[in-house]
Amino acid sequence: MNGKLLIVDDHKQVLKALMQLLEPEFETVTGISNPNQIIACMNREAYDVILLDMNFSAGVNTGNEGIYWLNRILKSDPIASVVMITAYSDVNLAVKAIREGATDFAVKPWDNNKLITSLRAAYQLRRSKIENKKLRDRQRQINKGIIKMDGPLIGKSKPMENVLQVIKKVARTDANVLVIGENGTGKELIVKELHNLSQRSDELFISVDLGTITESLFESEMFGHIKGAFTDAKEDKTGWFETASGGTLFLDEIGNLSLTMQSKLLTAIQNRVIYKVGSKTALPFDIRLICATNKNLGEMVTKSLFREDLYYRINTIVIEIPPLRDRGEDIVLLAEHFLKEYATKYEKFYLKFSSKTHDKLMKYNWPGNVRELRHTIEKAVILSESDILTPDDFIISHSSHLSVQQHKPSTFAEIEKQALQIALSNNSGSVLKAAKELGLARQTMYNKMQKYNLQ
Repeated sequence: MNGKLLIVDDHKQVLKALMQLLEPEFETVTGISNPNQIIACMNREAYDVILLDMNFSAGVNTGNEGIYWLNRILKSDPIASVVMITAYSDVNLAVKAIREGATDFAVKPWDNNKLITSLRAAYQLRRSKIENKKLRDRQRQINKGIIKMDGPLIGKSKPMENVLQVIKKVARTDANVLVIGENGTGKELIVKELHNLSQRSDELFISVDLGTITESLFESEMFGHIKGAFTDAKEDKTGWFETASGGTLFLDEIGNLSLTMQSKLLTAIQNRVIYKVGSKTALPFDIRLICATNKNLGEMVTKSLFREDLYYRINTIVIEIPPLRDRGEDIVLLAEHFLKEYATKYEKFYLKFSSKTHDKLMKYNWPGNVRELRHTIEKAVILSESDILTPDDFIISHSSHLSVQQHKPSTFAEIEKQALQIALSNNSGSVLKAAKELGLARQTMYNKMQKYNLQ
C-alpha cells in the first residue's frame, strides 16, 4: 500500500512490534505513545489509516479513552479510517466503536494476517471516501451551474403566488413533497427552488427520471450493487440514494413505476436504509425526497395501479403547478423573459413585441404550457426579419395543433388521433418523447402514427 499509517499505543513494546510488522505494508508508518499528540500529527500529515488503542491509563479497560480520541479524530477529519485495537475483547465495546465511526476492531494479541487484511480494507475505504468526496464536490458545482442556468421562477398571477407561498413554507423542512402538473408546466424548476431554499442547498441535488429505468436495473440504479452481484457487475456501483445522501433526491415521473418497483422504493423509504444488490449490509441514508408526476396518482390508487401506502409516504405536501392557460398575465411576463433570453442568444438585441402580439399570446390555450411558449418564442426570434415581432411571426395561429384543439372529436378513433397529435406537438415532433408521455411502447406509437397517417 502507498498509504500513510499512524499507530497510537501507550505500550512502547507493543508500538514497536506493530511498527515492525506494518512498515513493509505502508509507504509511511508513524508511531506515537501519547494520544495528546494525535491531532498535531494529523495537522502535519494526512494519514490514510489510524490504528488506535482503546485504553491509555493503567488499570482502565472501559475503552472510553479510545472512543474519546476516535471522536476527536473524526471531528478533525470526518473521512478518517480508524481501526481500534484493545487487549480486552468485548463484543459490546466493538459494537460501540463501530457505531461511533470506527472502520474495524482488532484484539491483542493480534493475528498478523487478519490485522493486515483489516488495515488494507481500511485503506481502500479511505481512498473510496476521498474519491467519492471529489465526485460529490464536482457534482455539487455542476448542480449549482445547472440550477442557476434554469433561471428564476416567474409569475405574478394568483395561482402562481399560491404555489410560491407553499414553497417558502415547505422548503426549509424535510417533509416529502409531491409536485404534480401537466407536461411543460415547469415541475423541475419548482423542485430546484425547493432545494435552493432548503437547509440542504449546499449539498447534492440528484434528479432521476424514473421513466428511463427498466425494472431489471431498478435496484442497481437506485441502491447500487457490489462487484460480482451479477454477470456484468465488474466493479462496485454507488446508487442514487447513497449518492444523494445529505442532499435532495428528486424522483421524476414516479407514476411510471411498476408495482414491483414501487414496493422496493417503499421499503427503502420506510426503513431509511438500502441494500446494494449482492450485499447484506444495511446502508443508512439521509435525503430530502421530492417526487413529481403528470399522472393522477389518486386515480391510479383506486385502479390498483399505484400503491396506496407509497402514495401517502411521498405526498406529505402536494404542490400542484397550474397550467399556463390558467395563469393570465404570466403568459406575457414569461414571453418577455424568453424574448430577452433568445434575443441575446441570437444577437437580435432590439427585438420587441407589438401590442397585438401580446393579445394573440394571451388568447392561445398553450396545451404544451411553458415549454411550448418557450419554443414558440425561440422560433419567432430565429425567423424574425424586423425589430418588431407581430402576430404574423408566430405560427401558432396556422398550426395543425390549434385546429386539433378547436375540433371536438366524436369517435374513439378521432380521440386517439387527437391524443397522438397533441403529444407529438408537445414534444416538438419527438416520437420517443411523445410515446413516453402517452405511456406507449415506441413501436406501438409508430404503428398508431402509420394508422392515422401522421408520419
